[in-house]
Amino acid sequence: MYLYFRRAGTVEKKVVGLLRSIVYLLIIFALAVPQLLLPVKTETVVFLADRSKSVEKSEEEILDWISEAVKGKKAEQKYAIASFANGTQMEGSLSGSGNIPEQFSGQLDQSETDIASGLQFASSLIPGGKGGRIVLLTDGNHTTGDALSAARLLKNRNLEIDYVPLKHVSLMDAAVTSLKVPPSLYEGEETSVSVTVSSNTAVNATIRLSVNDKDILRQKVNVKEGDNVFTFTHKAAEPGLAVYKAELVNAGDAHIENNSLHAVSTVKGTPRVLVVEGNTESPLPGILKGSGLVVDLLAPEKLPTALGGYLRYESIVFNNVSGHRVTEGQMELIEKAVREFGTGFVMTGGEDSFGLGGYFKTPIEKLLPVDMDIKGKNEMPSLGLVIVIDRSGSMSGNKFTLAKEAAARSVELLREEDTLGFIAFDDRPWVIVETAPMKNKKEVIKKIRSVSVGGGTNIYPSLEKAYEELRELKLQRKHIILLTDGQSATGGDYEKLIEDGKAKNITLSTVALGSDADRALLEDLAEMGSGRFYDVADASVIPSVLSRETVMTTRTYIEDNPFYPIIAPYPEWSSRFSKGVPQMNAYIAVTPKDRARVPVSSAKDDPVLAQWQYGLGSTLAFTSDVSGKWSGDWARWEGWPGFVNQLITASLPQFDSEPFSISVGKEEGNTVVSLASSSKDPLPIEAAVLSQKGEQIDANTKLVSPGKYQLVYPGKPGMYYLSTRQMQKNGVMKVYRTGFSVPYSEEFLLKGTNKEFLKELVSGNGGRELTDPKEAFRPLKYKPEDKQPISEYLLLVAFLVLVLEIFIRRLGISVFGRLLPKRKLQAESDLPSGGEAVFGRLAGAKERAERNRLAKAVELNAAENAKVVPKRKEPLTGVSTGKRDKVTVEQKHAVPKELTAEEKQDRMQRLLEAKKRRT
Repeated sequence: MYLYFRRAGTVEKKVVGLLRSIVYLLIIFALAVPQLLLPVKTETVVFLADRSKSVEKSEEEILDWISEAVKGKKAEQKYAIASFANGTQMEGSLSGSGNIPEQFSGQLDQSETDIASGLQFASSLIPGGKGGRIVLLTDGNHTTGDALSAARLLKNRNLEIDYVPLKHVSLMDAAVTSLKVPPSLYEGEETSVSVTVSSNTAVNATIRLSVNDKDILRQKVNVKEGDNVFTFTHKAAEPGLAVYKAELVNAGDAHIENNSLHAVSTVKGTPRVLVVEGNTESPLPGILKGSGLVVDLLAPEKLPTALGGYLRYESIVFNNVSGHRVTEGQMELIEKAVREFGTGFVMTGGEDSFGLGGYFKTPIEKLLPVDMDIKGKNEMPSLGLVIVIDRSGSMSGNKFTLAKEAAARSVELLREEDTLGFIAFDDRPWVIVETAPMKNKKEVIKKIRSVSVGGGTNIYPSLEKAYEELRELKLQRKHIILLTDGQSATGGDYEKLIEDGKAKNITLSTVALGSDADRALLEDLAEMGSGRFYDVADASVIPSVLSRETVMTTRTYIEDNPFYPIIAPYPEWSSRFSKGVPQMNAYIAVTPKDRARVPVSSAKDDPVLAQWQYGLGSTLAFTSDVSGKWSGDWARWEGWPGFVNQLITASLPQFDSEPFSISVGKEEGNTVVSLASSSKDPLPIEAAVLSQKGEQIDANTKLVSPGKYQLVYPGKPGMYYLSTRQMQKNGVMKVYRTGFSVPYSEEFLLKGTNKEFLKELVSGNGGRELTDPKEAFRPLKYKPEDKQPISEYLLLVAFLVLVLEIFIRRLGISVFGRLLPKRKLQAESDLPSGGEAVFGRLAGAKERAERNRLAKAVELNAAENAKVVPKRKEPLTGVSTGKRDKVTVEQKHAVPKELTAEEKQDRMQRLLEAKKRRT
């Protein structure tokens, strides 16, 4: 740019260069995105109300305070209302006017106070860069979240925080604040149980203690105001995991949530085994008790529905139990107890076990070392199966979904050459799958799963259609399964229909689902049809029922030819048969899984005894029975009690004795479980945390220091179970299981208003305690400014300057000079007479200056011509006539003669006249 201005000779070029420089500078500034700071007039106030349990009676007080505050609002001020507890909720949108709600409408979880999330939500309601204040109405007792960090973030936005302290409503309340039992006990040991109760008033109450949901003590106590410690003694009678629970029964208590606590202790002693049996009694419990094990005997319908009910036992035995008597949820709890906590599992055979029990594709099949499906299906007799399922409106939801899934499982159990039909009925039958040999299982399953629910219920036409489909087929076995949850709209001659079917070798089984089903009719139909009747209360067992029926129809799953089992060379088992192997009568055919060991097998290479490791637990499958009907000479064999005892003890877990001390705390709303080991080796651990319902908890495990670990997860109050495994340097896996209790939220503890915390919360944000509602709309301490970018305006100016530069470069700067005299001449007429003389003198001076400049230009031009053009011999001749004269070639190159003074004056005069004509 400097070189350009140095070389620019004329004023016009300098002006063009200056304009271009201005354009470049404006573009550069525009690219830098400059902004102007302008004061913001609009201010926003957000009222943030605490609605947690600790202030649940303050709703009317809060709304009245907000209503009074809004009366002092200015026209340019806006406000919004939000509430919080364990979450946030909008109660009134941002506006400059509007009515205060009569009550809070949002539904919130009141078990926690999360001030941090409330502040974050309130700040999102204030437009960015605008002025704002948050008025927090709370008691200051936050139980989760990091409120101080949230307040510091708001300071970066210059948002102010004020607070209004809420007072606790005086309520009578007593709480169990502590329950202490030793973490480890021995069977028969007498121990002390300490219960601490805190109360805000003197009251008579009852303390109830239970172990594993069995009451061990109920005692009336006098609770004084303040902390009360009660100590009781208890004898540990049952080995295993003991879950203690202390409850305070107190009429008129404000918060029942704080009236109970849990504690866990591991009772060491003789292993405890749960035996689940079907309809018939067997010698199994007696054999196990004779070997020194502690045995509990249960019917399938009485199985626990919580995970802790299974963790009390070292092993669980299913002895000839039908799968339809165990719900899907109970099976899942058993599977998790085995996989995550090392509980053993054993299944023995019989008419209601393995595939005949309907365990195909269930959680029980998943944990066993064998599959329920069998190899060698080509040897099965030909089969025709028609499934008739109710699709009326009452079956909508989970029931119909499970029914379709059950039918799909039945398809997977069949061979492709087997015949299958599927009929769904409401007020009439709908044939979904034509009764014919299956060519494509996937297509059949897709059709079954695509069925939707319909209208009413009419059983007879659908059953008649099923018999019609099977009647003329040349098959060895033909079977119908009918499932419904309702009453038939019309009747029919069922007896004749079924008798005609039996003549064609057709059998019928029925399933009554729910309390509204016609049990009497369905039971009679099953009896007449030589099938089985199932009374199902829980829809989750439908898949087990249908898979059981499918397997029962073939009957080839039972191998009932007497044989001598083959013993594999596994020392712990083969040593028992040194004197020979007894004969066995029958077993259920199954298929061993890939990683399973098979110590005892049949002559057909089917497993009679199989075992494997599933997760942390050991599971075994004995496909014959223990009653002697199938096991034959084995039940009379002298080594039989020892074999049965080993069958169970092989499934028992190997746990370490208290490798960790455990403590539970809370940090930023999360549950923190701390594990401390006497060993200082920095070895990693794997940990699994499950709730009482068996839900897997996603816990983050970290090594804090050698021998110390932490598990962090967002845990709710309740009982949890922990399983850890740790690989030692020698390659041995150490396993440990225990339980712990997460106490109720501090929200339910009796506390006063925490003003100290509230002062600390608002100290960095220019806030304070508000005593007068009108102070909510006082002027902001931090005056907000709105940033206005000006890049667009700079670019607009640059464009206009660029147009000006192009104009001058094309037309010349003299165009502005031509406009100037016109403006001046126009102005002369307005001058007074005295000014005309002045203007004339100025014009004359200007004309003389211009004449002098032209004279110098003529002289310079003549001098230059004299220097450059060479002289000629012939003189230039001719007389000027005022017109352009013709000259010869010689005259063109002639040296101009020296002009006289008169000639110079004449030329200058002509130039001046020419210039005047142009202007």
